[in-house]
Amino acid sequence: MSVNKDVKRVTTHTLQEWKEAGVKISMLTAYDYSMAKLIDAGGVDVILVGDSASNVMAGHETTLPITLDQMIYHASSVVRAVKRALVVVDLPFGYYQGNSRLALESAIRIMKEAGAHAVKLEGGAEIRESIERILTAGIPVMGHLGLTPQSIYKFGTYTVRAKEEAEARKLKEDAMLLEKIGCFAIVLEKIPALLAAEVTKSIAIPVIGIGAGGSVDGQVLVSHDMLGITTEFTPRFLRRYLNLAEAVRNAVKQYVEDVKTGNFPNEHEQY
Repeated sequence: MSVNKDVKRVTTHTLQEWKEAGVKISMLTAYDYSMAKLIDAGGVDVILVGDSASNVMAGHETTLPITLDQMIYHASSVVRAVKRALVVVDLPFGYYQGNSRLALESAIRIMKEAGAHAVKLEGGAEIRESIERILTAGIPVMGHLGLTPQSIYKFGTYTVRAKEEAEARKLKEDAMLLEKIGCFAIVLEKIPALLAAEVTKSIAIPVIGIGAGGSVDGQVLVSHDMLGITTEFTPRFLRRYLNLAEAVRNAVKQYVEDVKTGNFPNEHEQY
């Protein structure tokens, strides 16, 4: 059995120990009870209840429309399923930017109503006050730098971030700031691998990457992308481990045929 699976319950302290020991951290998204139960049983270390639920569960073009109530619904479903993984929940757009009091109230609701273990916020120095206020309540905060999907209309594109020197410098400064004020980990999304490696070495807290190369402390993917449930999203960093879309379509086609032909149910499938 691996080092990772020996842990009965992953905590922020566990992640810190793994960073120091060089043990890689695995992280996947989940949004409902059934999928979270399978992912947790598979031994993943961190489950992110991402605002990507806005895309993969609700069909929105961006992460912006999802509400705090909807995030709490998804998070509470996941928490009920999980026995081992650390459950981190995204604070959705509009519930922490520019209003630290609202940020704290939102984070408290996620912790109390969903039973989450930590929250994740996108941004650096510009949301410092919100992060610090949440931390005063004893709520663990995971940072998120690089491509921050909640700011997609500012960027105007989902392309790689921090390729230019000024943006790379700000990202490094923001990473050190997030560590200094008390974040327990940082997600780096879609930035050059060399920059991600530099940031990972420069701070003592775990760095989890998505499209940030292999020199970070761990990796995160959206489970629907990794399992091949969604098929239209094909960035370079994505590895598909299954093609569930095809498997489900074939199963449904077979079911429809069996019903139409009277093959289902047979005499052994009735009372």
